[in-house]
Amino acid sequence: MLQGKPILALDQGTTSSRAIVFGADGRALSMAQRELPQIYPAPGDVEHDPEEIWQTQLACAREALARAGLSAEKIGSLGVTNQRETTILWEKATGRPVANAIVWQSRVSSPVCDRLRAAGHEGLLRQRTGLVLDAYFSGTKVVHLLETIPGLRERAERGEILFGTVDTWLIWKLTGGRLHITDPSNASRTLMYDIHRLDWDEEILKILNVPRAMLPGVVDSSGVAGQTDADMLGAPVAIAGIAGDQQAATFGQACFEPGSAKNTYGTGCFLLLNTGARPVPSTNNLLTTVGWRVAGKTTYCLEGAVFVAGAVVQWLRDGLGIIRKSEDVEALAASVPDAGGVYVVPAFTGLGAPHWDPHARGGIFGITRGTTAAHIARAAVESMAWQSADLLGAMEADSGVRLASLKADGGASRNNALLQFQANLLGVPVRRPRVAETTALGVAYLAGLATGTWNNLADIERNWVLDQEFEPQGDAVARGRLLAGWRKAVDRTLNWVE
Repeated sequence: MLQGKPILALDQGTTSSRAIVFGADGRALSMAQRELPQIYPAPGDVEHDPEEIWQTQLACAREALARAGLSAEKIGSLGVTNQRETTILWEKATGRPVANAIVWQSRVSSPVCDRLRAAGHEGLLRQRTGLVLDAYFSGTKVVHLLETIPGLRERAERGEILFGTVDTWLIWKLTGGRLHITDPSNASRTLMYDIHRLDWDEEILKILNVPRAMLPGVVDSSGVAGQTDADMLGAPVAIAGIAGDQQAATFGQACFEPGSAKNTYGTGCFLLLNTGARPVPSTNNLLTTVGWRVAGKTTYCLEGAVFVAGAVVQWLRDGLGIIRKSEDVEALAASVPDAGGVYVVPAFTGLGAPHWDPHARGGIFGITRGTTAAHIARAAVESMAWQSADLLGAMEADSGVRLASLKADGGASRNNALLQFQANLLGVPVRRPRVAETTALGVAYLAGLATGTWNNLADIERNWVLDQEFEPQGDAVARGRLLAGWRKAVDRTLNWVE
């Protein structure tokens, strides 16, 4: 039995900030969570207040330690995992943000992407970064801010302005401005990082006109990078793990072997397949990304990203008002035997992989006089599984690997009906672990590997325990008929906004 010190995981997400203390057995000792308000300045634009990101995350860290009955001295180290492509610029001298954070979902930099595409840069960006040219990624968000805030570019060129994704911002705040760093999993989501050479790409920075002085240093995902200021948590704590949320979840699911995969059902849906020590280029509109770097060794993944998954349930609650609480959706959806031929395509901010259409918009299709709120709720929940099935088909085509099973996590993975429908669509078992908080757990593992709570990957694999397995049901003919309906519905949403 491992007796290593507990690890504090800071999990800063799109809709909330959380902190969880994990013991050596991988179980949560305590948790604290605060909601993070969303800001919608215009259709398709999404922002956060960087100070709210910081204050909610710090409050959660302190609360989680208090709930666990632990002082900072009793913690082995902490890890930071984060909503990834969300972009923050701040003043180096004061730490004041120059604008709201532009959230990964925001389409505000679509015109920048259109311009880069017209100039013929798409191929180079794809080859170097493994990413498609899309407003999803941080680089074009940085360009948008530099071009729209008067005088900002000149200040950035003088070295007065810093860029960071949320991990970088939090670590900068935790260390009182001493550390301006990120890890390769986050750097590989910026559209500015060469995933082959593992460094910021000078040619791309020149194309984007982004000063290199703005960019953070890149350190291993697992390793002691520095310590928090003593007054943050009561004593200095080693910062020893950094990873973007989806890569952290893949690590937390113990997907260490090439060919292993997980799907996170969160605000968005993110399917990652471990491809080992080499980046696999995608011919099916997926992303080639860094999974993590541990002890100087880099693991790569193929990733498919769905922009709106669990967020569709928030829309049923806040937009349509057909449920009062998010958790009410499962009972409402289960009150009908199927979706009654209804499909919901939640392309609220465009479509991600494998379509990459920022001009798509959402739609509800197949409505008849007999359609009820329950049918729409069921179709909305099923949209998460449909979009994930699209990703898996593309992933298997790229990798040449046929999945034997899929590990599931994220808030919506608690919905048994969703996971059963997913298994039916994929024709493979879907496996849910006992510890659902795999994102926070993954970065805790990365931190604890560096500071001795866990000695190796085998220690971590032993902690993975099955909660429930969902075996596929139904036949291929029915599945094919449903799939044809889904594809027809998606086609109707493409290129909706001129």
